[in-house]
Amino acid sequence: MAEIAVSFVIDRLVPLLQEEAKLLRGVHTEANSILDELQVIKPFLRNADERDARGELDEVVKAWVKQVRQVSHQIEDVIDEYMLHLAKHRQRRGFISFFYKVGHLIRKLKPRHDIASLIQDVKRTISDLNQRKNTYRFSSIDQQGSTSNGKNIPWQDPRVASLFIEEAEVVGIESPRNELISWLVEGSPKRGVISVVGMGGIGKTTLAKIVYDHPRVTKHFNCHAWISVSETYKMEELLKTMIKKFYQKKKKQNESADGNNDKMDVTSLIEKLRHHLEGKRYVVVFDDVWDSQFWGFIKNALPDKADKGSRVVITTRSDAVADSFKDSPFYHVHKLQLLPKDMAWDLFCKKAFKTDSGGVCPPALTDLSWNIVNRCGGLPLALVTIGGVLSTKEKVTQQWQTFLLSLGSELGSNPRFTDTTRILSLSYFDLPYRLKLCYFYFGIFPKDFPISCVRLMRLWIAEGFVHKKAGKTLEEVAEEYLTELIYRNMVQVSWVDFDGKPRRCRVHDMISKNLGFCDILSNDNPDFESLDRLETRRLSIHNSKDKVLESITGSRIHSIFIFNPDELPESFVRILFSNFNLLKTLDFENAPLHYLPKEVGNLFHLRYLSIRDTETKILPKSIGRLQNLLTLDLKRSLVSELPVEINRLHKLRHLLVYYLDEKFESGFGYRQGVKIHEGFGRLEALQKLYFLEANHGPWLFEDLRKLKQLRKLGITKLKSEDCKALCTAIEKMNHLESLNVWSLSRYEILDLQHIACVPQYLRRLYLQGRLEKFPVWISTLKNLVKLRFRWSSLTEDPLPFLQALPSLLVLGLIGAYDGELLHFKEGGFQKLKVLELRYLNALNSVIIDNGALPLLQELVIGCTPQLKEVPSGIQHLRKLSNLTFYDMTDEFARTMLPEEGQDYKVVEHIPTVRFLCRNESEQSVFSVEMSRNSMTPKVLQFQGQLMRFNCCK
Repeated sequence: MAEIAVSFVIDRLVPLLQEEAKLLRGVHTEANSILDELQVIKPFLRNADERDARGELDEVVKAWVKQVRQVSHQIEDVIDEYMLHLAKHRQRRGFISFFYKVGHLIRKLKPRHDIASLIQDVKRTISDLNQRKNTYRFSSIDQQGSTSNGKNIPWQDPRVASLFIEEAEVVGIESPRNELISWLVEGSPKRGVISVVGMGGIGKTTLAKIVYDHPRVTKHFNCHAWISVSETYKMEELLKTMIKKFYQKKKKQNESADGNNDKMDVTSLIEKLRHHLEGKRYVVVFDDVWDSQFWGFIKNALPDKADKGSRVVITTRSDAVADSFKDSPFYHVHKLQLLPKDMAWDLFCKKAFKTDSGGVCPPALTDLSWNIVNRCGGLPLALVTIGGVLSTKEKVTQQWQTFLLSLGSELGSNPRFTDTTRILSLSYFDLPYRLKLCYFYFGIFPKDFPISCVRLMRLWIAEGFVHKKAGKTLEEVAEEYLTELIYRNMVQVSWVDFDGKPRRCRVHDMISKNLGFCDILSNDNPDFESLDRLETRRLSIHNSKDKVLESITGSRIHSIFIFNPDELPESFVRILFSNFNLLKTLDFENAPLHYLPKEVGNLFHLRYLSIRDTETKILPKSIGRLQNLLTLDLKRSLVSELPVEINRLHKLRHLLVYYLDEKFESGFGYRQGVKIHEGFGRLEALQKLYFLEANHGPWLFEDLRKLKQLRKLGITKLKSEDCKALCTAIEKMNHLESLNVWSLSRYEILDLQHIACVPQYLRRLYLQGRLEKFPVWISTLKNLVKLRFRWSSLTEDPLPFLQALPSLLVLGLIGAYDGELLHFKEGGFQKLKVLELRYLNALNSVIIDNGALPLLQELVIGCTPQLKEVPSGIQHLRKLSNLTFYDMTDEFARTMLPEEGQDYKVVEHIPTVRFLCRNESEQSVFSVEMSRNSMTPKVLQFQGQLMRFNCCK
């Protein structure tokens, strides 16, 4: 964390010195001097952090590192205090006056002298720390074993133990083992590459070694070599090791090779390897590859001309490394997943109870054992390590309870966990500085909390972790950061959207805590008497009681996150907005917050404010003073109108503003737009604005035309006479990716024919309201992936306009078409995965030609009373995995029943078929579910509940 703190401060100082040079005047030289001193200290800290994680630092160096971290935080606070004082002075004098008189005013500004004094103090402290570094003689921190990329991992590799695990000790190994063996000994005669990918501790080395030693593999190949690569490999040494391994069966040759190898350069070593392997069927495993450039070099030493079926296996934590092998003609990837709960339980019991009860958990310890297994989250390394430690403890409930309560501290202090900690930390130390900061952020969320990727990336931007890149928005750069963390298998995706983008993610619980990045305040950890200390920069509140919250008084805190507290005491809210002047992120999502006090305007540095899913009704006018605000999230709050002062927030990028209204028109929707005032067109940095009400007058569309950076727009209560003005505004939005338009009522006409210049990047389009004519410009949207019409009541068939859209993945027609027939013709909708047909009252026939909808995976049909049979040609949809009917007639439902239903044979190829139906009195509901995974047909019937039929094809 010390290196992170220093690097972050350097990033803050550099632009400050560039942009505020005139304002700083007398302190400019001192700030530059501090920057120079920090640059000298930084490389020492990188290796100090790594050595500290391995337990190799003495107390003197630890104390020095802690002081560096503290002074870095102090510098950050000085910068923020300085900018805050400038902002207050601007507000008092007025910006224009300040601009012209800045030199005179700053010289007379008393806080400036205070800050100059603080900077002098900081300068002396930094200089002393640098001198102390030399006095204590720990310059070797930067020198021992360093590599060109700054990595330094000299300890004995803890993964060696993975090479000697017996197969009987592993669970869930059969399927991946058999798959890998078949790839090794079967298939193409060309040289093949097989990648085993997964997060640290998931069992890649263990699996690869079991396969490598399998009799089928050892008999199949003439030459064998197992090579441990790791982060710090040197290609020359790696080639020498390969020669030794391949020559090891001939001892004399091996001995002579050793002497000759030392004198060879890289080219000679490659030639020697190629000569030895030429004409042989070889297998080589490269364990723990980190570098995506590795294959581009090492493949030169591995000949591929004999068509003998040679194989190369690599294990890696990075998807990017695995992808670098794709140029091989025979290429496979096996991605290891966390163990499911039943297998995790089996593995834990094998370790924890091996000597006592033959791997069977005593009943008295079952609940405690399950708690421990759940903490391990399916990670084999954690299960084996913790199970091994517990195997040495008495099987006494009290002792196990104590261990479970202290598990977090045990991981950091118990020598038995040292290797586990090292393995898990390897991925972290390989991260560049920027990604380390982003990775730390996962520690703010509670265990098993579903983390929104969009929320996470906006927080990263607000904290200043995301740097600008030419030609890209900060949001696009943040998405690159998240993608890289996912590719490195440090972040697990828990929900992927229809277009393949990650929407929810998480990290393993064992590596998301104890990162020293954020203090957790909860009922389980209420002792926070020292919250005003300099180290506490971020505070995450989990389910805390009133008294605990009222104890918070620290003003150095920069970020506060609140997750489901029982209450938010008024005293805490008042202190929070009055005293915490350095806050940058404030996240109240889903908290019991009833109001925002006017003191919110004091938070000059605030960049992220979320009151999503709260009961807040009014935004105070003082919110217009938040000059640095980037995200204002009011989704599903009770805020129905924005104050005119919101128009002053010129840096605002995301304004998310729809609220819930119980009086919405039945069946028409639930999102109500927020009233906004004239002048919001000055918010030229806005990228997301939804939903706002459109029935305020022509000035609204004048303002909309000025928002040329918009990526997402949602608008409600649109009148027919305003549609042309909206179309003109949309033509100006060249970057628009998502558009959601709702008419004033279900029967109000949306006249959207007037868009001459269509936003070509548009990916999502939702139109809710009556369409007299199909907007033909939709047919030109080559990037459109999701399209939904609702209550459009089209009289002309929309399919001919849509069937050629090259990127369309999801199509929804909800009350959108008044015709009797929908005909999906051959060659149409080549990419479509999801199709929804609902509330089509006149529809009585659906025809699907062979060759139409070839990739369709999900089909939903509901509330179409005239439809009496399943779509004709549905048997052509070989990719269809989910078919759902609902709110149809009982008779229609019974045609789906196994054996007796006339349409059962038509849909039996579909893995899952669901049928939800209400009878006329709507007192009973039944569901038909047919699944290939069900082994025995089963009927369950309950009045007023679900009746489910499960059958196996």
